Amino acid sequence: MLNTDGSVLLTFEPLDEDQLGSLDPSVPLTASLVVLWCGHECLMVFNRYRQAWELPGGMLDPGESAREAAVRELAEESSQRADSLDFAGVAKIRVAPDDRLEYLAIYRGQVASPQPFTPNDEMSDAVWWNPSEQLPDLFPIDAALAHLCP
Repeated sequence: MLNTDGSVLLTFEPLDEDQLGSLDPSVPLTASLVVLWCGHECLMVFNRYRQAWELPGGMLDPGESAREAAVRELAEESSQRADSLDFAGVAKIRVAPDDRLEYLAIYRGQVASPQPFTPNDEMSDAVWWNPSEQLPDLFPIDAALAHLCP
């Protein structure tokens, strides 16, 4: 799976959250992403800098756990709080253009009553996306992760 920026999804490994400490130490765990579902629709946010739809999520702050980052980034980027949030697994990506490997912690959540979206410095819009439909400017890696975490 190749993004327009050249980044590549290499693997997605379902595992238990307590196994995060046993990942290859030469590959850093840098970020958490949230695949948030409301019924059969997945939340995507529009990144105003990358000009693309993507899953909410972002970099881990120093001392922050992957789960803490997922909860914080979901709220910051989308105004949502998951009713439930489960660890789905780890994605390994090759980040372009500097060709480095990174792990991303992937969480899967549900929400019954979504909150209204409030635009912010990073995200200009949000949409509940049905994965059976096309969404122009959607990063392929994020679409693949949504399909992997129903």
